[in-house]
Amino acid sequence: MNGKPLQGHEPAERLALDVLLWIAGDEDRLLPFMAASGLSPDTLRASAREPAFLVGVLDHVMGDEAVLVACASALGIKPERIAEAWQRLSPRPDDEWA
Repeated sequence: MNGKPLQGHEPAERLALDVLLWIAGDEDRLLPFMAASGLSPDTLRASAREPAFLVGVLDHVMGDEAVLVACASALGIKPERIAEAWQRLSPRPDDEWA
């Protein structure tokens, strides 16, 4: 991924899927993620298609700076790219309630 800002949800979702693949690529990363999410391997596969689940993937990585830095390094991007995808996909508070 280049340094250009992510435009729209699709690039952010692709990055979230890359993060999920990185998590799934190592049992020491996958097991804590599955424990935190409460998902089984079957539900993990099915959930991977859901945008809300992808936010959860990014939440997981954003919640631990060491994991965030390791993931970004493995993907060859800056941690800020993951943070940008997380912000783009995260639900926004309704302006009426602000």
